[in-house]
Amino acid sequence: MIKKKLTAVRDWLENGLRSLLGRITPDGRIIVILVMLFVFGAGSIYMTVSSIYNMGKKSGHEQMAIEHIKRLELEQGQKADSINHKNNFNYE
Repeated sequence: MIKKKLTAVRDWLENGLRSLLGRITPDGRIIVILVMLFVFGAGSIYMTVSSIYNMGKKSGHEQMAIEHIKRLELEQGQKADSINHKNNFNYE
């Protein structure tokens, strides 16, 4: 039942668009395509630039905290292992 209604709405929209766009000349179609290209391209560029511009600003969210990388705490003592006695060179 719902599928039939969706199919009917889709067919109605498709027929309406075909009748509306069928009357446009080929030059008119190119103009429509170029206008849509510029509008959507400008929208895309605007969204990209505004999101980059607002990335570091505080807008209701906690501002991004940047911390320096800390030095690792390495163990200074040598652990005893199976090859430790081979590395003990005593040349005296």
